[in-house]
Amino acid sequence: MKTVRTKGIIIAEKIMSDFDKVLTILTPNIGKIECVAKGSRRPKSLLLAGTQFLCFGEYVLYKGSDAYSMNSCETIEMFYDIRIDLDKLKCATYLTKIVNDVTTENQNNYKVLQLFLNTLYVLANTDRNLEFIQSIFRLRLLSIIGFRPIIDECKECKTKEKLNYFSIKDNGLKCKACSKLEPGAIEITETTRDAIRYIILADAKKIFSFSVPEESIKELSIVSKLYLTEKLEKEYKL
Repeated sequence: MKTVRTKGIIIAEKIMSDFDKVLTILTPNIGKIECVAKGSRRPKSLLLAGTQFLCFGEYVLYKGSDAYSMNSCETIEMFYDIRIDLDKLKCATYLTKIVNDVTTENQNNYKVLQLFLNTLYVLANTDRNLEFIQSIFRLRLLSIIGFRPIIDECKECKTKEKLNYFSIKDNGLKCKACSKLEPGAIEITETTRDAIRYIILADAKKIFSFSVPEESIKELSIVSKLYLTEKLEKEYKL
């Protein structure tokens, strides 16, 4: 058996027996893995805290011929403030479902994990609008996994001026003239347009370091939800 040491976050857990669990762990380098945590449900188990849903920790695993087994763990962050707030917990669970669907084993997930952790930290430690947090997460995630929208020029005529429409079908911003050829293009304010650009281009540690008015929060929510549904071919609900 091969010993593997990795950081990761628990994104799903399933009861295996009276005292055991099967965990889904998102790691930065070996991807999303399933791991058996034997005895982790015992009240005095050393694995008890580190094998809870949303726990971020460092894990020592044994890799067998077809499965991982957990040997030890050390918790880094439990996100306690999310666990005690029902609305925040629902939001975190919603984000986790998306992360689970876009990640696989043996895949470098560093950027996805980084975004997920940054989002959970903001969710746990601030009172930011939950829909705003979700919108930022959706747009940034889609950009990371290969669905970055066109934000510098009109998708059709290439103009860089007055790009106040977002095309879900054509993956990005459009000018007013070209938007008339697409009834489904969504009109957005300049503030929302600039917010979309910031979300996609900003340093990973700074993507939540801005605010927008309520109108833009609503527009970002509409755009990000529809764009996510279109690209992942699945509608996610809280």
